[in-house]
Amino acid sequence: MVGSPAGGARVRSSCRWGDVREAKACTRSDPRRRAPRALAALVLFLGCLVGAYSTLGEHSGKASARPGPVYVFPIPGSQFATTQTQISFRGLNVSQLGGVVVTGSSSGLHQGPTLSHSDGKGASFVPKNPFTPGEVVTVRTNVDVPGGLNGAFQFRVAYPAGPNRPSPFSFARRVPGDVLRFRSRPDLAPVAIRVLKRSRREAPGNIFLGPHVGPLQNGPMILDRQGQLVWFHPLPGNHFAADFRVQRYHGQRVLTWWQGIIRLGTGDGEDVIYNNAYQPVTAVDAANGLKADFHEFQLSRRGTALITAYHSVFIDARAVGGSAHQDTLDGVVQEIDIPTGLVLFQWDSLDHVPLAGSHGPLKAPYNYFHLNSIDEDADGNLIISGRNTWSAYKVNRRTARTMWVLGGRHSTFAMGRGTQFAWQHDVRVRGRGDRLVTVYDDGGAPFVHNSRGLTLRLDLKHRRASVARQDDHVPPLRALFEGNLQRLPDGHDFVGWGQAPYFSEFDRSGRMIFDARFADRNVSYRVWRFPWSGYPQTTPDVAAQAKRRRMTAWVSWNGATNVAVWRLLAGPSPALLRRVGRARRRNFETAITARRALYVAVEAVDHAGHVIGRSATIPVH
Repeated sequence: MVGSPAGGARVRSSCRWGDVREAKACTRSDPRRRAPRALAALVLFLGCLVGAYSTLGEHSGKASARPGPVYVFPIPGSQFATTQTQISFRGLNVSQLGGVVVTGSSSGLHQGPTLSHSDGKGASFVPKNPFTPGEVVTVRTNVDVPGGLNGAFQFRVAYPAGPNRPSPFSFARRVPGDVLRFRSRPDLAPVAIRVLKRSRREAPGNIFLGPHVGPLQNGPMILDRQGQLVWFHPLPGNHFAADFRVQRYHGQRVLTWWQGIIRLGTGDGEDVIYNNAYQPVTAVDAANGLKADFHEFQLSRRGTALITAYHSVFIDARAVGGSAHQDTLDGVVQEIDIPTGLVLFQWDSLDHVPLAGSHGPLKAPYNYFHLNSIDEDADGNLIISGRNTWSAYKVNRRTARTMWVLGGRHSTFAMGRGTQFAWQHDVRVRGRGDRLVTVYDDGGAPFVHNSRGLTLRLDLKHRRASVARQDDHVPPLRALFEGNLQRLPDGHDFVGWGQAPYFSEFDRSGRMIFDARFADRNVSYRVWRFPWSGYPQTTPDVAAQAKRRRMTAWVSWNGATNVAVWRLLAGPSPALLRRVGRARRRNFETAITARRALYVAVEAVDHAGHVIGRSATIPVH
């Protein structure tokens, strides 16, 4: 039950606000819920106008055919809408929606535009003014809304508890060789990587990670198969990058990541998309007054963005030993229409998952659920991971209702021996029929068991779960938070061990065939392996220094993946340069020596012998 922060007064009611008939009864019995009579009369009059307009349109032949069921967000009966929520309708085009009358029990009648979703299959009413915390909002339409009555439905606005403070993250303790330094790019200082184990059987592809405890710079970085730097994008100040990977957008391979600040285990930032020239394409923000969280940024099969957000609200948590005004984090899943920024789907953990299922510590803010991954199942519905409930939830993408629960205290499945995960991350589904589910099982916070990569087989008919595969690091690791498991196309598993500073690859039999770690105690929320070709639109960078009769030039090109050879050009003036040396590209920075000259430049040559880039001409120091 929601508690009011104002004056310490509690709002207590047994009313359910999803059904309009029940809501009317509640309003009559509770004087705090009564709307002024004049307002009620106005709403009824406007509702009649909407109905008359729609009927006139049908008789005139100008209106579109009446749509089938229309699904809405916030869902009918939601208790935790934000004060800035939009009201989204899915399953019709904007011309079929007609008039929408939105009335707050305290804030009154709301005006605002109704904007079409870019796919033409929905629209969102965007109020010009915010709603009032604690009020009940009534929405009246002329369409069939499951959970409503004659097109009308209600939801409640939560009492916001305000943003959490930024976490006091400190950079990793300095150790020898903890960062990389480059003569040609002195502005870059990414964390160093140590490769501990390699094999010819490794899967192809680069490695993508987002170290975020320095020790000097944070940001997304790409490594080659040898663990050498390919691209690094430093972020300013206390900003972090997370969930850095390759995805597809409009049929093109793109780089995606979250960037922002971290607040007590949640993120406050934005999701970004870059092309293969390392140029920004677009940014995706959370909607309804929320900020994008770092735990998930997935581009869906239909070109939308599935993202996480957190909403800090006051609730009555006395049933689990909390207070009547417990500051609690509501884990929010949003599907965002990227071109418009409008909401296509929203799921709030507090509407669907009881507090009693949590293993999280009861403190402010109460992070009872800790939403940390979203995945699309083969049928288009969603798989949502709740770290602090030790569970994954299959959720209907139209109604937001729970279809099944895997793990935890309320599992739909009988959990076989060795199947129960704890404090998990990154739950993904594989295949059709009986499902394979991959989980990065942290196992510790507090400690339950060693961290592992876990693949479960779900018998959907008999509702049983069994272990299909397990990936164990040698020696064993205990990660308190973060991490992921990626199933590669060849059947190998690539595991980022989260708070443990390692990332590893396992073959089909579970043997560890690749292992690497940060030089210091760094953290990357996830680590991925993907094929990647980058073509920066910048020019190569070069620095040069002479000593007696010889000189050395250092050259790099941040993000270029198709350089095979560097050619060194030198001469007495910028206009009189000739080729004086060459070297194969092996690492991020390549050194070339030659006879001393006054000016130098370099050319980048690909495997076909074509010049694909040339640096500026610089004087030799």
